[in-house]
Amino acid sequence: MSSIAFIGLGIMGRPMAGHLIAAGHELHLFSRSGVPEELLAKGGKRCGSSAEAASRAEVVITMVPDTPQVEEVLFGKDGAAQGLSKGKLVVDMSSISPLDTKRFAAKVNALGCDYLDAPVSGGEVGAKAATLTIMVGGPAAAFERARPLFERMGKNVTLVGENGDGQTCKVANQIIVALNIEAVAEALLFASKMGADPERVRKALMGGFASSRVLEVHGERMVKRTFAPGFRIELHQKDLGIALANARAAGLSLPATAGAQELFNACAAQGGKGWDHSALVRALELLAAHEVGQGRR
Repeated sequence: MSSIAFIGLGIMGRPMAGHLIAAGHELHLFSRSGVPEELLAKGGKRCGSSAEAASRAEVVITMVPDTPQVEEVLFGKDGAAQGLSKGKLVVDMSSISPLDTKRFAAKVNALGCDYLDAPVSGGEVGAKAATLTIMVGGPAAAFERARPLFERMGKNVTLVGENGDGQTCKVANQIIVALNIEAVAEALLFASKMGADPERVRKALMGGFASSRVLEVHGERMVKRTFAPGFRIELHQKDLGIALANARAAGLSLPATAGAQELFNACAAQGGKGWDHSALVRALELLAAHEVGQGRR
């Protein structure tokens, strides 16, 4: 059994912490939004700050929205760093900047502690089902120490490389997903505008080389107009913003990623920050003055 501080108990963090409690670990919990009663009922212990939670634990896990929030919960007023002592392990499972991650790791290392960046993919569904993909950057020994915890929260757990490489892998994941969504949206919009039934086209393409998880799941969302969020546009905007900022710092051009970000921006301007990211198709539909689903049936 490990003593774990879990900081950040939102849509993703709440079920992830729940799986660790169910596995018999002692969890010390802190979240700016408050600690959910359901976790306390299962045996979690409420803390008044990140520093208090970290001081009580061997392993500190953070799961918060973005880079500034990670920096705040680690190094801000009453931050977790104040509760660290030599030999503890910090694991950030948020999706944040790879370059800032390396800076955070160096500061934690200077305190005599190891640091892992371990962002996840799989969304709320994966968090609840404990089937997340977890992409890890950091020392191999620290990874092995954390592996039993990761395996309680996810199924596909991979040590990608050194600190920052886990976050780089997550950014790469988000680039691929965004461009796949755009490709599927353009293809189905084309099919519909040409008069074909976009659902029949989608099913036909599922049997060929164009088949993908995005075509299967998000293509169906586009045809059926079901844009209740599984992963919100504003979160994908954040991730592509990280991709473009880090690429700029590295002297790298990502033109297709920039284009996908502009389509997300267009959706957000129409009040769609909370739409599912498959609703990127709506920006293309505005340009075409045509909605997927208006083809033959």
